[in-house]
Amino acid sequence: MIEPFDKSGITRDSLGIAHYDNRPASLIEMLRATVEKTPHAEAIVEVGAERVTYRQLWDRAARVAGGLRAQGIRAGDRAAIRLPNGLDWCLAFFGAQMAGAIVVPVNTRFSEPEVSYVVSDSGSAFVFLPGEPLPDGAPFVAGHWKPQDVAAIFYTSGTTGFPKGAMTTHEGFLANIETCRRCNVLPTGGGVRNLVSVPLFHVTGCNSQLLPMCELGCTTVILPAFEVRAFLAAIQSERINLLVSVPAIYWLALNQPDFADLDTRAIKWVMYGGAPIAPALVSRIMEAFPEARVGNGFGLTECTSVATFLPHEYAHTRPDSVGFAAPVVDLELFQTDPESGVGELLIRGPNVVKGYWNKPEATADTFSAGWLHSGDLARIDGDGFVQIVDRKKDMINRGGENVYCVEVESALAAHPAVYEVAVVGVPDEMMGEKVGAVIVPRPGPLPEVGEILAFARQRLADFKVPQYVVLRQEPLARNPGGKVLKARLRQGMQWGAPVR
Repeated sequence: MIEPFDKSGITRDSLGIAHYDNRPASLIEMLRATVEKTPHAEAIVEVGAERVTYRQLWDRAARVAGGLRAQGIRAGDRAAIRLPNGLDWCLAFFGAQMAGAIVVPVNTRFSEPEVSYVVSDSGSAFVFLPGEPLPDGAPFVAGHWKPQDVAAIFYTSGTTGFPKGAMTTHEGFLANIETCRRCNVLPTGGGVRNLVSVPLFHVTGCNSQLLPMCELGCTTVILPAFEVRAFLAAIQSERINLLVSVPAIYWLALNQPDFADLDTRAIKWVMYGGAPIAPALVSRIMEAFPEARVGNGFGLTECTSVATFLPHEYAHTRPDSVGFAAPVVDLELFQTDPESGVGELLIRGPNVVKGYWNKPEATADTFSAGWLHSGDLARIDGDGFVQIVDRKKDMINRGGENVYCVEVESALAAHPAVYEVAVVGVPDEMMGEKVGAVIVPRPGPLPEVGEILAFARQRLADFKVPQYVVLRQEPLARNPGGKVLKARLRQGMQWGAPVR
């Protein structure tokens, strides 16, 4: 069994769960320590806008907290963030924490019905809205957090079409921060400049980029919206030396005609994850960033972010693997097939969330005896390498965005011209997968694909609307139990050109 990570300072509790020793009790204690140590270090840079030091970040977030308290927000209340990437998002996140509230990051690509559900389900007492000033009041910082207190609720889409809120604790956040530091071999003395090109409402952007930089006293440079030219320009102008993103963004960057003109020698770390990656793209990344350590992270919203990591030493030789269990993570396989060695991946550790907000049945189904049932089918070899081979849940991973087929099928099936529909992932070099729909129309005039997609956009976030659509008269093949044989669709379908 290979042991690639530093496992010093780890103890196990009475239930056998591993924990990092000597961690702060909360995110605010963590940030306070950084402010006291490096008050004048550059903390947040919003590309094209403001820059703040750690002292300024603390002071401004405390005024947001005071404004929230003045509006009646108290400990345990939920505060939803609907803001785009930027400094205000960070001030809202830390300000809500300082007020004692539980943060609810909202996917800015959700449709209005989806947003309304998240705000309503979480019972958010306050919503940070774009275009409106942040709350402002006398500086306030609550205290007395416990590591097992819920700090945030990240909503992840569900197969029923209703998102589920994963209750993330302070310890979960702090364990993930330490995991990122150890797996990426990041220095503790500052000097790292990280470019955030993915949404902060996702666990990768918030939990594995913004927050680790905040503990290390390093700089988080934030793109307000992703555009590949701005991404490349920021690498140069902001002296970036750490990149963490999804494979699709690297694919876009490397395929720019003038990428070869970019001086990449200052980049020391290049991390990817959130979606399947082609081995050829791994090789291209290593060639494009010759001075960098590269690595592949795998995880879920339900485990705060990182569960496994493939370090640089194995990135080229084992690109099919998502690496090894993180230092405080235990892995098991459930209901393993004796021939293939494949089973459902179970995850245990302090980073696993408390459960789903207000959903006891879903919590019982997914979390059992301290173990998270990931829904991913995997094999683990004798050296500890984890390989994800399929998904137990019917899900498409579109460039890091989870798209559940049942949700899309339900939206399309509501169109009066649709008789039956099946949604599957279509392999894509850049995105990993895109959304494909096979539609059998009702008898009568053939419907317009554009009309069906416009109908779907009213019910789905834009990234869930199919990019490939096939209309056909033949009924969908089903097994004796009535379930559509999607494997046949994935293997034999001629998708043609994308429709959008």
